[in-house]
Amino acid sequence: MKSTPPVRLSQITKEYGLVHSAITQVLGGISLTVKKGDFIAITGPSGSGKSTLMNIIGLLDIPTSGVYFLHGNNITSLSDDQLSSLRNKEIGFVFQSFNLLGRISVLENVVLPAIYAGTGKDKREEKAKKLLSSVGLEKYLQNHPNQLSGGQQQRVAIARALINDPNIILADEPTGNLDTKSAEEIMAIFRRLNREGKTIILITHEKDIAAYAKKVVKMRDGKIV
Repeated sequence: MKSTPPVRLSQITKEYGLVHSAITQVLGGISLTVKKGDFIAITGPSGSGKSTLMNIIGLLDIPTSGVYFLHGNNITSLSDDQLSSLRNKEIGFVFQSFNLLGRISVLENVVLPAIYAGTGKDKREEKAKKLLSSVGLEKYLQNHPNQLSGGQQQRVAIARALINDPNIILADEPTGNLDTKSAEEIMAIFRRLNREGKTIILITHEKDIAAYAKKVVKMRDGKIV
């Protein structure tokens, strides 16, 4: 039996502009299918539209036109609250700047999405500890992010992305702030997660990072080339 692809985009466009001002088209009719277990790198120069595309796939933005199917369901017309709930359950995010909260511990950072999902305290903390151990940070549970290296902070971010067991991991330039050795370690974690069944969509402008993926999608001027 053929499985339904986690992500299918059909003729997605995105335009920006105010009333009576020039319209800027950022995405010009993107059609893309991401199958379960894919590891896809979306590449392109600055301004190619790859970050806008990631925001739409990640339910952080809505397209101007076109249809987005998430696990076979048309989610194009869902409300903000519905999209927020779906995003927290289905998608784990890893950003270039880590997006960790400095005033709380590593463990508290990782459990945050599970709090929003309504997971009980004992269960979410137990899972967070296992995830931090899986990325080699079991000794740093009570540290604050500013006490860690960039590579360690990104591993915390990966653990946080996994806490609700999402089907899709979206990584936006995840090695952009890291040295070469740390970047290789982070990409090795993504490869392991993909082998374990996670669908990974990676945004990058670096060829050597894109080479870790199974497929590369190149963008230019808001279109797949």
